[in-house]
Amino acid sequence: MRLLNRSAGRLSRHRRRPFVGLVLMVLGLLLTGGLYSAFAPAQAETTASDTELVEQGRELFLVGCAYCHGQNGEGNLTVNGANIGPPLAGVGAAAVDFQVGTGRMPLAQPGAQGATKPTTYDDAEIEAMAAFVASLAPGPAVPAEADYSLAGLSETEREEAIQRGGQIFLTNCTACHNYAGKGGAMPRGGAAPNLSNTTPEHIYEALLTGPGNMPSFSGGNLNPDEKRDVIAYLTSLRELPKYGGFELGGLGPVVEGLFAWVVGIGGLVGFAIWIAAHTTRTTKQKGEAA
Repeated sequence: MRLLNRSAGRLSRHRRRPFVGLVLMVLGLLLTGGLYSAFAPAQAETTASDTELVEQGRELFLVGCAYCHGQNGEGNLTVNGANIGPPLAGVGAAAVDFQVGTGRMPLAQPGAQGATKPTTYDDAEIEAMAAFVASLAPGPAVPAEADYSLAGLSETEREEAIQRGGQIFLTNCTACHNYAGKGGAMPRGGAAPNLSNTTPEHIYEALLTGPGNMPSFSGGNLNPDEKRDVIAYLTSLRELPKYGGFELGGLGPVVEGLFAWVVGIGGLVGFAIWIAAHTTRTTKQKGEAA
């Protein structure tokens, strides 16, 4: 018992010495730093990679986008107050991926809205620019494939998703895109684009960001599953057979009615006039012979 008391007394005396606390602190720092380096090296590499990606995107942005949107995405106004390019803080990486990935940006010339065209930048450059814009302020991120894909669902679940998506699309989207997603004219020179060749990723991004005249559908309007279902419906339209043979571009009942009126009824009227003219000419010829 006396030996234990003596040992405890010695330890207590050593702990009171100033350098012991310093040594313990250094050992603790070394231990925690070593554990962090051993178990989290990938995270440190990712941070450095993200920083490099943002810097690369900034360089591309300064060359191709800063004239309209400002050097820091603050937007740009002319002398008379007209808006050349809107501010980009908060639009998120999804808006950049959609606008640049579909060729709408950079604009070829000012107009009512940007038209789709071949892309100016490759995928890596678009990713870098999206990372730079995303660094300006929080905004919608580029969706993952799982967000808009039906992979992993059974055939019955797929059919149910397509039916739900069709109901949502017919309720919210046909006024502009028509029932088959073929697009249509909009006020003030705008146009709702044809969605037949738009990728599922870009459709999802358009729902998130609301480009042009299109409203944005946040999680409060359409949840992620409902957005996925809408995309499933639009994708299913591309696989449907042409039951009528001649679909007239799938532009809807107005075009079909115009075709029926002009070609159908017009053809019948023309045929009736031809019959009447032919019958009259035949009767005159018989009277003259008599």
